[in-house]
Amino acid sequence: MPHPSASFSATLRLHLKDSPGSFARVANAIAEADGLLDAIDLVSVDHGTKVRDVTVFAEDSAHLERIVEAVGALDGVTVDHVSDRTFLMHLGGKLQVKSKVPLKTRDDLSMAYTPGVARVCEAIAADPEKVWNLTVKRNTVAIVTDGTAVLGLGDIGPEASLPVMEGKAILFGEFGGVDAWPLALATKDVDEIVATVTAIAPVFGGINLEDISAPRCFEIERRLDEALDIPVFHDDQHGTAIVTLAALLNALKVVDKRLEDVRIVVTGVGAAGDAVTDLLMASGARDVIGCDRRGVIHAGREDLTPVKAAYAARTNPTGVRGSADEALAGADVFVGLSGPGAVSLAGVRTMAPRPIVFAMANPTPEIPPEDVYEFAGVVATGRSDYPNQINNVLAFPGVFRGALGVRASTVTPAMRSAAAHAIAAVVQEAELDPEYIIPSVFNPEVATAVAAAVAEAAERDGVARRPRGAGATATA
Repeated sequence: MPHPSASFSATLRLHLKDSPGSFARVANAIAEADGLLDAIDLVSVDHGTKVRDVTVFAEDSAHLERIVEAVGALDGVTVDHVSDRTFLMHLGGKLQVKSKVPLKTRDDLSMAYTPGVARVCEAIAADPEKVWNLTVKRNTVAIVTDGTAVLGLGDIGPEASLPVMEGKAILFGEFGGVDAWPLALATKDVDEIVATVTAIAPVFGGINLEDISAPRCFEIERRLDEALDIPVFHDDQHGTAIVTLAALLNALKVVDKRLEDVRIVVTGVGAAGDAVTDLLMASGARDVIGCDRRGVIHAGREDLTPVKAAYAARTNPTGVRGSADEALAGADVFVGLSGPGAVSLAGVRTMAPRPIVFAMANPTPEIPPEDVYEFAGVVATGRSDYPNQINNVLAFPGVFRGALGVRASTVTPAMRSAAAHAIAAVVQEAELDPEYIIPSVFNPEVATAVAAAVAEAAERDGVARRPRGAGATATA
């Protein structure tokens, strides 16, 4: 069942009669509406009336409205206004550009801008490699989207995608020390997207593709990776794959099984499902079965797109057919990258003993975690209010921190694998537990460990153009 969450919280400005028990009735109304009472602040007392700010948590928008209605229906209570705390956080946007240098004197201005800046421009023109030392390029990533696959909302357009992209930029900065900026493009045309990103690439040290629908995302990433000499990383694919592999490596230790021996069923074979499958197989998995809305993906199906046909050719080695539930019979691992109801409780119950269940659809998992805790060996979701959250923020800040640190020209499969193993290793063997297979997104060790592993892998793969730990110089 959903839980009250800060995502659906509001502060109610209330006018109450200053009499015994007046606030108790408010608290009771909130409780009877299944709301969670949080902060209570006294704003003022005036002529027998108290003004209070009361913060409540709800399960969703409709629930929040019910709580407000319940409070407003009380005699002697007036709801002056309701401030949605999530909307307030986004008011005016969540990002700004600040100068790193002082601009207080004539000398400051002459060095930061004209005439002094011309000398720096000439130095870069004479030696383009100096752009890495003398501009923001060295630590800046473009977050590029067309708004066609945003969260679970689908194709909502570039403007509506901006709050997500701004949030992504904050995560880059907070967890990886990387400066990122959202670029929401008003086109769905593959050629236009590739041309646009190629044209703006001189400003950036890396490109993070985000929330671009499949199958276009595959071609866009491939073409940009070929065209540019900076890392191109589609987080919906590879970030998800990295964190899923990290979680699975540790989950398998908990249930004492090996990746090479287990049968894995994946529901949802879009961008994430395709990349997760590839990384799992590159890491040793041999028996992966993918499923879409029509059931198991196998070579005998005549309705497969070219992408799914290629998927069928490299998976499902025993030729399983039927529904996703039927594919689960005897399987060791379920990886849900689809939506609620993709599999049934009855289907999950037919899995091998102590199954690993990754129900990662967000906000509503494929199967309610509470329904499988009693028999599953390990359960993980994409939500923060359950144990074992599989969250891409564990991957992408460190991946780019490591790649930018060595000026990698691309992100190789080995770099992605190294990131996954680094995340898994943050959880020590003695700490492993069915409810602790993946570190917290707030664990400060994660991004550092991922960055180091990615940088080392980049050097091994020959795509690093700067030694690890090399300092920048300011000479012209």
